[in-house]
Amino acid sequence: MYNPAHFAETDVAVMHRAIENWPLGILVIASEIGFEANHVPFELDRTRGQLGTLQCHVARNNDVWRHLNAACLVIFQGSSAYISPNFYASKRDHGKVVPTYNYAAVHAHGRLTIHDDEKWVRGLVGRLTRRFEAGQPQPWTMGDAPQDYIGERLKEIVGIEIEIARLEGKWKMSQNREEADRTGVVAGLTGSQREAERDVAKWMAERMNPAAKK
Repeated sequence: MYNPAHFAETDVAVMHRAIENWPLGILVIASEIGFEANHVPFELDRTRGQLGTLQCHVARNNDVWRHLNAACLVIFQGSSAYISPNFYASKRDHGKVVPTYNYAAVHAHGRLTIHDDEKWVRGLVGRLTRRFEAGQPQPWTMGDAPQDYIGERLKEIVGIEIEIARLEGKWKMSQNREEADRTGVVAGLTGSQREAERDVAKWMAERMNPAAKK
């Protein structure tokens, strides 16, 4: 992706946290019919591979899993926000400002490893379930459903694993603007009724003042 140095994120730990916070990724491969993109929730294993390993599962009827060892790209994106020129202090000074969009994204590159193995898939599904159910008042577990039913569902999915070969992070947070403009953007987004825009304001404030994260 186009990634000017002032927007580039190179801290692997920051990108790992982003993947964990935004687990729904877009898995992209180039196949004989063109580019294919699938929206899939991922688990990140930070301990495997130099940059970590991604794991997911797809429907058996989804042909993506038949592309063994195919090069792939997984895109993770967090909240985003439209930036109005009205937020900029410089608009009042000279008016030479235009709209833009702020966002954060991580691109993970690697190759597909396929796990058509019920034990492997069961383990992954169990981990994903525990993670996503953790915030529920009474977390659902796989043991809550009849085991023959769970067994049938597991036969309908196939596991995918991607050892990350390259990570790219882009945090476009008005770093190319003067401090007064960035302060104005934070103020404008903080007052938004949209949670995503308030998220961007928080990320911007943290980058302007790293001590705010502590």
